[in-house]
Order: sequence, then C-alpha cells, then structure tokens
Amino acid sequence: MKKTLFILTLTAMIISCTCQSEQNTNSALDVINTRVSVRQFTGDKLTDQQIDTILRVGMAAPTAVNKQPWAFVVVDDAEQLSALSQALPSSRIENGASHAIVVCGDMTKALEGEAQGYWVEDTSAATENMLLAAHAMGLGGLWVGVYPIAEKVKRVSDIIAAPEYIVPMCLVVLGIPNEQPAVKDKYKPENIHFNRW
Repeated sequence: MKKTLFILTLTAMIISCTCQSEQNTNSALDVINTRVSVRQFTGDKLTDQQIDTILRVGMAAPTAVNKQPWAFVVVDDAEQLSALSQALPSSRIENGASHAIVVCGDMTKALEGEAQGYWVEDTSAATENMLLAAHAMGLGGLWVGVYPIAEKVKRVSDIIAAPEYIVPMCLVVLGIPNEQPAVKDKYKPENIHFNRW
C-alpha cells in the first residue's frame, strides 16, 4: 500500500512539474510573440522594484566571453527626461514615460581588437531582455536607437555626463501603457535558408 501511494504521489509530482514547465514555456513564448513598441504612456511612475527587476533581467543576458561590457543609466528626473526627449524626438518620452534607461557599452570591459564590437551584440541582448521583462510585467517599453549615429551618441553622452569610455547604445523608454498597439506577425518563410543560401 505504501509503495503504491509513493508511486502515485511521485507520478502526480512528475505530471505537475511537466504541466508547469509547459505552462512556463507557453508563457515565455507568448511574451516574446506579443511584445510591441509602446509610445503612449499614462504618466504614472514605475516603482523602484519594477526598475530593479528590469535591470536584473537585462543583466541576465548572455555576453561574449561573459565580459558583460555594459552600464545602465536610469533616468527618472523630469529635467533629464525632457533633455533626452529633445535630443531624441523619436523616444516619445514626452508622451508620459516614467523612466528611460540608457543602455551603454563600457569600453573598459569590452574585448580587445576586432572582437571589441561584440559589445553591441551584448548590450542588444540586455535591451531585448529588458523589453520582454517590461511586457511580461504589464508595462510598456520602446527601444530607441542611439549608436552608431555619432551626433546622437554625443547628445546622450552630454546629457548623462558619460565618461569617454562609455558609449550610449540605446534608450529603453518605460512606462504604464496608455495604448494597445496591434501585435504584428513578422514571420516570413522567405527569410529562412537551411544549410546553405
């Protein structure tokens, strides 16, 4: 009897774990497939805990040789947000955004030589993680490119008083969404090749 009960309990646990794993997978895929760029926000402030969660998820991204060549400047000051908005009109910060996170490459942590450029991929991975985390939390986010446009890099660097070895790569504009943009199906089979072109 005890053996039967043990086997039934173990079976129930395995089924529960399997179902939970499938649920988590579906949940993750749903977040990835339904994330959209949000450009209208309510003006309500995000909490410190929400920002901390987004930063932690960003820093969970993979990096070449685990160099983690990034730095993040969290901007929530109204004057700083306004300055960023004027410097980057496409940021839509003036539409009620709560925060902007300036995702930067730290050249003192970047690989040397030809591999130095991997910092762009590394910071991009962190950026996507943050946008997905924001969406999973019911928040709105927008990726605003800065690098490699020299004029944009200089403007943002001046606003955040970045030292020379810090290169602003992009902004992640965050807030409570005040719009529900339609999800786009971007899947195109013609973009896929197997084994060779």
